[in-house]
Amino acid sequence: MDNPNDKNTKSAMRLNFIWQNIWRHFTSKSLMVLIFTMSIGCQVEQAQIDRLDGTLISKDQLSYKVDSLMQKANVTGLSIAIVNKNRVVYQKPFGHANLDEGTRMNNDQIFSAQSFSKAIFGYMVSRLAIEGIIDLDKPLQDYLKTPLPEIQFTNERRGYQKLKGDNRYEKVTARMCLSHTTGFPNWRWMNRENDYYPDGEIRFLIEPGTRFYYSGEGIQLLQFVVEQITGKGLEELAQEMVFQPLKMDSSSFITREQLKNHCTGHTTEENVLPLNDWPEPMASSSLQTTIEDYSKFIQHILKLSDQGSKITDIIFKPNIRITSKTQFGFQAWEDTIENDDIALSYGLGWGLLTSPYGLGAFKEGHGMGFQHYSIVFPEKDTGIIIMSNSDNAEGIFKELLKISIKDVYTPWQWERYIPHDFEGNKNNN
Repeated sequence: MDNPNDKNTKSAMRLNFIWQNIWRHFTSKSLMVLIFTMSIGCQVEQAQIDRLDGTLISKDQLSYKVDSLMQKANVTGLSIAIVNKNRVVYQKPFGHANLDEGTRMNNDQIFSAQSFSKAIFGYMVSRLAIEGIIDLDKPLQDYLKTPLPEIQFTNERRGYQKLKGDNRYEKVTARMCLSHTTGFPNWRWMNRENDYYPDGEIRFLIEPGTRFYYSGEGIQLLQFVVEQITGKGLEELAQEMVFQPLKMDSSSFITREQLKNHCTGHTTEENVLPLNDWPEPMASSSLQTTIEDYSKFIQHILKLSDQGSKITDIIFKPNIRITSKTQFGFQAWEDTIENDDIALSYGLGWGLLTSPYGLGAFKEGHGMGFQHYSIVFPEKDTGIIIMSNSDNAEGIFKELLKISIKDVYTPWQWERYIPHDFEGNKNNN
């Protein structure tokens, strides 16, 4: 005869087994539901882009708007990246890398980044200043053993012989070069209105340090002095200080055979332009990079600012208040108060403005067949990069900035980012 205690024990064990299975099944299903719910939540979060004013826009909405604007304005190709809270939340290519060949744009496409070069160079010089290698306010001539006009350059067009007898070159500093206050023309072969001037020589248009006037010549002078001080070329310095640490593997200041995935520039009529060859690095304009690589640089800048870095303190310090009506052309010599509400200024290689959301730091890129723009709002940890291989792209920048991150503070008239449909919509602009 069985022991009743044994029966009770077996019954209890059986009941416990049943309850364990019920609990295991319930927990498993609950966990699955929880994971599924969290997954959906993450997908919803990732599908949204935070804008400056606290509103959201879906990625699909933004992509649709970009496509629509590009078609209306005949923009051949374009890539956009948006950074929220130090991560890229949107990165998408549109259109063609080469219209003749039917090649579609992709995130690995290498652009001729034009004056994005200056933003990276400004970052490099700020680091050299912090390390005590260069003094931003020391005349550049003090770093040279020979008077600048007497130095022989392999390329005579890069020399400064024509400055002999004009001692104003002895006043020019690194800060002036990166703040565009050297007094030099944009390029020596351009006149005051930034039009082609084939017989032009290096010269001062105004007294150094007195007025903002955009100048690639000033950047090139600073590059030469930095190379003399460090004993290294620009490309070597950029690889050591920027490209390698940030893993910008597709970026260079010179043309490299292994970096072959270049997109071609296109005219306003969407004709393909030949690729530029950059055998020598130019801090003003020869940067070649992808949207992915440049996004890494922008993320780095935002991270430094969030950490209170001395580097971004220097870069984002206003050095000159800008009063000109436009950045280029004859109106660059006309004064206005139109941009006083944003306190338009220039820092170290970056343009600066103020907004209800704090500082905005921007940099443009413009050359034949390529038009780019980037702006960061450090206090909102938000930034956007627009890179295009079309001479029509600037016609949609104003609207893109507004719809994507609600940036209505970029001085589009000063930049001459005239909307492609401006004439038909004067009352709306």
